[in-house]
Amino acid sequence: MSPHERTNQLEQQISSINSEYVRSVEKKKKRQQAQRVRLYRRLAVFALFAVAVIGFLVHSLVSGQQTLAQKQETQVVVEQSLTETLEQKELLELQIAKLNDDEYIGKLLRKDYFLSEENELIFTLPTESSDKKSDE
Repeated sequence: MSPHERTNQLEQQISSINSEYVRSVEKKKKRQQAQRVRLYRRLAVFALFAVAVIGFLVHSLVSGQQTLAQKQETQVVVEQSLTETLEQKELLELQIAKLNDDEYIGKLLRKDYFLSEENELIFTLPTESSDKKSDE
């Protein structure tokens, strides 16, 4: 064998050993790179999911706050209406109690309808506002 052939044969053996080692290292790097890519993809999907959940929760919180504010405004209006209604109820109950009194009914009939009892004369006196009108 010539020295030249020997070096070619040696180079082939060395290159084949190196190439097998290199291939195994490259496969390992590719696997690691693929694992890293899958990890980044999982993290990206998880981040998108987390952002979606947080967005939903924030939206729910804001809409709940708005609904609460509207209901509080409605409650204030309804409470005002309730107090007005209760005051009106008290006035009406007082008027009902007065209307059950015969003396009050008699005064009311004399005043509004000019009705009188037997042998009673009714005189109407001018009020202050009618005096002022006649002066002018």
